[in-house]
Amino acid sequence: MRAALYARVSTHDQQTLGLQVEAMSASIKSRGWELVRQVKDVGSGAKDRPGREGLLKAARRREIDVVVVWRLDRWGRSLPDLMVTLRELTELGVGFVSLTEALDLTTPTGRAMAGMVAVFAEFEREVLRERVRAGIAQARRGGRPHGRPRTASLKADEVHRLKAERVSHSEIARRLGIGRTSVRRILAAG
Repeated sequence: MRAALYARVSTHDQQTLGLQVEAMSASIKSRGWELVRQVKDVGSGAKDRPGREGLLKAARRREIDVVVVWRLDRWGRSLPDLMVTLRELTELGVGFVSLTEALDLTTPTGRAMAGMVAVFAEFEREVLRERVRAGIAQARRGGRPHGRPRTASLKADEVHRLKAERVSHSEIARRLGIGRTSVRRILAAG
C-alpha cells in the first residue's frame, strides 16, 4: 500500500514533530507499506492546513492508499471536520490510521469503530440542536428577546436620512457601523 504520513504541530510544540514522524515511519515500515508522501504542517489547528489539503487532493487523485497520523487531533479541526474528512477518505477507498488511538480504518474492526464514532457525533449534534430549540422556545414563552440584536434596524431613520443626502450605500454602512446588506435591506423595505 502507498502510505502518506501527516504530522502537525502548533507553533509552540515543534519539538514533537520529529517524534511523530519517527513513530509513523516505523509503523508504516513494519506493515510493509511504501511511504510515498510525508506532510508536515506547523501552526494553529484552527487555521488553514495547506499540507492536509494537499494530502486530501492526493487522495482524490488516487495517489495514496492510506493516511497515517499520530493522533486524531492532529488531523481534525473539530469532531464534525474529522468525521467529514474520514467519510471522504472512506468513500475514496483510502485507509486511515491513528497511532495513538489505535484507530485503523484499513480493517473491518476499525471501520466499525469509525461508524460508532460517527453515530455518537451525530447524536451530540442532535442533542445540541434540541437544547438550542428548547432555549429559544423558553425565551419566547418568557417574552425575552433571542437571536441577534436588532442593531441595523434601529438605525433605519438615519439610513433614510443619509440616502436622501445622496450618500452611497458603502459610506452609509461605514458611518453607521453596519453592513451594506443591512443598508440595502432597510432601503428596500421603505
